[in-house]
Amino acid sequence: MSTVDYLLHESSVGYAVFAVRMQGDTVGARQKEVQDGHADLAKFGKMVSLVSFAPFQGAGQALQNANDVSEGIMSEYLQTVLESNLPKAGKKEKKKTTLGVTDKNLAGSIKGAFPGIECETGETSELVADLLRGLRLHAEKLLKGLQTGDISRAQLGLGHAYSRAKVKFSVQKNDNHIIQAIATIDHLDKAVNTFSMRVREWYSWHFPELIKIVSENHKYARCALFIGDKKTLSEYSLHELAAHVDDDESIARAIIEAARVSMGQDISETDMENVMTFAKRTVSLHAYRKSLGNYLVAKMGVVAPNLAALIGETVGARLISHAGSLTNLAKYPASTVQILGAEKALFRALKTKGNTPKYGLIYHSSFIGRAGLKNKGRISRFLANKASIASRIDNFSMQPSRKFGEALKEQVEERLRFYAEGVNPTKNSVAMQAAMDATLSSINVEDPTNAGAEDALAAPGVTAEATEQKKRKAKKSKSKSADADADVDMADIDADTAADAKAAKKAKKERRKSGEDGDVEEAEEKVEKKLKKEKKKKSKSE
Repeated sequence: MSTVDYLLHESSVGYAVFAVRMQGDTVGARQKEVQDGHADLAKFGKMVSLVSFAPFQGAGQALQNANDVSEGIMSEYLQTVLESNLPKAGKKEKKKTTLGVTDKNLAGSIKGAFPGIECETGETSELVADLLRGLRLHAEKLLKGLQTGDISRAQLGLGHAYSRAKVKFSVQKNDNHIIQAIATIDHLDKAVNTFSMRVREWYSWHFPELIKIVSENHKYARCALFIGDKKTLSEYSLHELAAHVDDDESIARAIIEAARVSMGQDISETDMENVMTFAKRTVSLHAYRKSLGNYLVAKMGVVAPNLAALIGETVGARLISHAGSLTNLAKYPASTVQILGAEKALFRALKTKGNTPKYGLIYHSSFIGRAGLKNKGRISRFLANKASIASRIDNFSMQPSRKFGEALKEQVEERLRFYAEGVNPTKNSVAMQAAMDATLSSINVEDPTNAGAEDALAAPGVTAEATEQKKRKAKKSKSKSADADADVDMADIDADTAADAKAAKKAKKERRKSGEDGDVEEAEEKVEKKLKKEKKKKSKSE
């Protein structure tokens, strides 16, 4: 049987601490009589009593505390309220004070700050859940100094402020437009294909030969809209008709000749007007689809330039859309990015104990198509790894740049050449350092008026001071290792002497060819003296 001593009531007007007088019937807590008892203010008022009520000083403080509670953080204000109203546990007392809290994450924060307090939530105790539900129901009557409607008005204002704070976004980092744009493009592709097919079927009654001459959907709709009645087509309209088929006069002339001997039937003006109206709608939809594609390319260049440079704007936008946001995509491991979009196939394979899929949405990348059949799984895993890195750089950098994406793309190209030709690819550390240097060189760090320079330096994760500190640490570690490893140093000396001896031999051969024997003897003597000195140093150190 679980008991609770105090209750914490978090509301839009402030924090309230209640003492529990009567525990109630915990065995029959689900019975209708017990539930009705909590709904009755007269009965519920005997179960709890108000210890303290700490109202918020304004809407800003209420919003700040609401954000803290939603994230499971105990604010300083709440800590002060609990310290002043809950009994402090003595050294001899073994029993802890039990506090009922609504949020389990907040309960963990309170337990961490107050070792003498044990927290219970509605998930772990039905009694706590019923008591907290009763507090929310009768808060206006139990809290002192409140009038009817104060809590509802405060809830409305706090709800609006909390929603506005959550919906706020950075213009440069708003990936919602990318998600909506790629979804609209998918719908437009289906609609344009369906409408183009309908235009073909409808206009073919009048001019059936046009299908064989112009096969592309958007060109067919534009030609049909321009031609209209085939009887009006003549040699004078050759140049204007050629403009609709990419300035190809041969195709335009073939259309004119086919119109003269066409087997199509004549249609009335009303029918022709409807066909032309529908063709005009189809052409306008295709034009909007093209402009929306350009908008998506421009938006990806601002929000996720590295991901777009690596895998393409369309595939990158589909990854962001499927993940829900760029932040969610950045949190995914490379193994999840690899099969993103193939969840059904994955769970079906796990259920039937078959082969799991090798790729999802990244299959549409050109890298997968260029890889050999046996290397498609390898290159998809490698590409997913690089896509995960690119998405994280895009998400956490403050200034957009394509340098890292281009470097990652070059790494994938080198990996393809490695699978095909066996050429060793560049190491990841070398490629990333080159991209880092290229990014830093494009920013004038010395100019303090250069906006965003500090953010851009901090964004990739390395600042100029950090790089200098790393170099200093590397030098210190080298000096320490040199003092500690004497044997390694002696081996280095031997290697140097061997290199000097090889160089002397080469010089000797060249001088013999040129006939300079005296110089050769002098060089030999110098090498022998140097070897003797190094042997003496070696013996002394030993």
